[in-house]
Amino acid sequence: MARSKNTRLVAHIDCPGGGQVWIDGRTLYIGHMRQPSGTTIVDVSDPKNPVELARVNLPPGWHSHKVRVANGLMVVNHERLGKDGDASFGGGLGIYDISTPARPELLCKWRTEGKGVHRYDFDGRYAYISPTAEGYVGNIMMILDLKDPARPEEVGRWWIPGQWQAGGEAYPWNDGPAPRCHHPMRMGDRLYVSYWHHGYHILDISDMSKPKLIASGNTSPAFPHPTHTCLPIPQTLKGRKVMVVADEDVAKLWPSAPAFAKGMRILDIADPFAPREVAYYEADAPQGFSLASSNDVTIDDRGLCYLIDRQRGVDIIETSVL
Repeated sequence: MARSKNTRLVAHIDCPGGGQVWIDGRTLYIGHMRQPSGTTIVDVSDPKNPVELARVNLPPGWHSHKVRVANGLMVVNHERLGKDGDASFGGGLGIYDISTPARPELLCKWRTEGKGVHRYDFDGRYAYISPTAEGYVGNIMMILDLKDPARPEEVGRWWIPGQWQAGGEAYPWNDGPAPRCHHPMRMGDRLYVSYWHHGYHILDISDMSKPKLIASGNTSPAFPHPTHTCLPIPQTLKGRKVMVVADEDVAKLWPSAPAFAKGMRILDIADPFAPREVAYYEADAPQGFSLASSNDVTIDDRGLCYLIDRQRGVDIIETSVL
């Protein structure tokens, strides 16, 4: 049975497992981990009785495990799984009109070379993405302008010196992991870019055509867990500006599940020197699996949390601390 503190399960959505959940108004968008399921759209107006509205499928060998929605647009990634994806489909982004969520309309398939796009941020106008690109080693950072969503335009890119193989840059990482942009996220005129085993990088994008590095660091160079995400807290804490940096577990210690990530933890970080757990929800293992593998969580304006399992299902959870 699920264990909890200051949380309660409201409903469970039985669906394929996934990599991201995103809420827009009273509509939940679920990015799935494996084909043929790409993206599922669910009406959560009544959170006790969620209703599936639509599902977008993908061909074998590709997935769209991330989804973002803003300004009437849904953006999903197209990324190859393994080496068997049909090259005619190609990596990149799917851009949809979701003015009627039950009828998503594909406006554009934006393509990039290689494996495709991993994670990204989207503010309704610009997409800040981590694609593979022709002539580069690993994923880089790229900014797309979706002013005309049927015709996205690249406005800027940035990479760690050494990635641009076609440009003749010397490659200094023969004895270590290759660089890989994982997740750009914007706040104001700054872009906070996690770069996997190569730490985090803060870019000035006041001129999007010329992103400029202003700071970088690596919080865990001696450990196998790479930098997944970094983003500042909007308000000051104890008079300080604080950035949260999250690492990802890539050293699999539990062979019976993809990752030992058993639910959701809610921390009070008002005192950043002494974070305090105030609530948790330890999810049950999905049917057919021995352990839960919680993979992403988002929250709506009602304070409801949506927790997705990598293997199967989404839990809708309420909490008394928010």
